[in-house]
Amino acid sequence: MKIIFPEQQPIRAAAATVAECTVDMAIPIAILDCDLLLHGRGHKTLDRFDIETVSDEFLLTTFGFPREFIYYLAELLRDALSRRTQRSRAISPEVQILAALGFYTSGSFQTRMGDAIGISQASMSRCVTNVTKALVEKAPDCIGFTRDEATKQQSKEDFFRVSGIPNIIGVVDCSHIAIKAPNAEDSSYVNKKGFHSINCQLVCDARGLLLCAETNWPGSLQDSFIFKQSSVCKEFQDKEKHEGWLLGDCRYPLKQWLMTPVQCPQTPSDFRYNLAHTATHEIVDRTFRAIQTRFRCLDGSKGYLQYSPEKCSNIILACCVLHNVSLQSGLDAWTFERTDIPDQTEEDNGNPEEIDSEALRIRKELILNHFS
Repeated sequence: MKIIFPEQQPIRAAAATVAECTVDMAIPIAILDCDLLLHGRGHKTLDRFDIETVSDEFLLTTFGFPREFIYYLAELLRDALSRRTQRSRAISPEVQILAALGFYTSGSFQTRMGDAIGISQASMSRCVTNVTKALVEKAPDCIGFTRDEATKQQSKEDFFRVSGIPNIIGVVDCSHIAIKAPNAEDSSYVNKKGFHSINCQLVCDARGLLLCAETNWPGSLQDSFIFKQSSVCKEFQDKEKHEGWLLGDCRYPLKQWLMTPVQCPQTPSDFRYNLAHTATHEIVDRTFRAIQTRFRCLDGSKGYLQYSPEKCSNIILACCVLHNVSLQSGLDAWTFERTDIPDQTEEDNGNPEEIDSEALRIRKELILNHFS
């Protein structure tokens, strides 16, 4: 027989009361949890956010782009983003794009960013994945050498006005984007500076429009090796007749279609040509800086990209597509250019391969005709 002392009875009664309350409250708590899952965090819900209710300044400072461009981007990607979100309360393409732009331009999944558009950080991550994939699918349409003759001629004239080198169709260079280490054993992404990176090769025209963007090369690879394996090199090598020249710095091989600086200038003409070459080649460096400044997820200020190399490659390419789309929409490529020169890895200037005698003749003729 168990004896219950009088002073224990109130305690037992209170415990029973709590148990009854717990049972009664189970359903409301479950309903509340489901509601949070449906509607997101805090007082803002997905269907309450309306881009029309916020100011132009808010959009520009928070997401990095003006209202008209965001509308244009939503229409450009609407089919792809709608196709991937068929739920009854799916996040709209506009909100997905704002979430992705917020990440690209700030470099972090900040709570305030999710609060601003009424979604959680987990939802922001999914939005970035969706928008990145949609932009990568648009890359072949937005980045390429295929342009009408009038545009090509205009680009050559723009290059010529920079420093007097004629017949230039693009400038090429590589730049490193820092990423997290894929794993402890993989050293293929460790560059000469000792950090993990993706080495990206870009070709751009005189106004910074990208003609080619290869964003998948491990950081340990040298620029010259990447170029020899790149689609650009293969495309130009296979052509019997070239419409103009590319410009590359001294890390690139001299080709009949690729003009490089004179490594050991001897004459005033050689020096003038080298100065003109440097001034023209600077355009691709400025383009890199502008992209990294506009898209802070790439510049290392918020830390390395915390994803697999493949996903990092896609994020970089998505930012390149956005760069071109914004240029083609009338935005200035250099608006967000930073003035400091990023610390890039250094390579030997020596070129071990044999000199193309015909390429050497073409460069000498170029110097003679335009820099003597």
